[in-house]
Amino acid sequence: MAKVKAMPSNSFRRVALSLPGVIEGSHQGHADFRAGKRIFATLGYPDQEWGTLMLTPEQQSVLVEAEPDIFRPVPGGWGKRGSTNVRLARADQTTLQSALTLAWTNVAPKALLTTHNKTKP
Repeated sequence: MAKVKAMPSNSFRRVALSLPGVIEGSHQGHADFRAGKRIFATLGYPDQEWGTLMLTPEQQSVLVEAEPDIFRPVPGGWGKRGSTNVRLARADQTTLQSALTLAWTNVAPKALLTTHNKTKP
């Protein structure tokens, strides 16, 4: 039997939910991922091929420059404030883990950050 390749959105979801204290919700018809009460990532914008990370403009600049085939600023004002699209089919597990963790650290409550930093290898 042939092995079925996982949908890229499943990898994004799995990595996001593996971070401490993350819950999945819904925002404007898209799955979102929250730490505390703040959204740090969404799936399905602008379409099902993409995820979105809530980064700082500086973090966005580093990721877009390093991996322009994977990351791009969200068009318009949100992108200027750091919202960054991720092309799901091109992002490997390590890249997703790193980028999602970066976005998570921007919004996670201090108690979660402390717990996460103590458990990192």
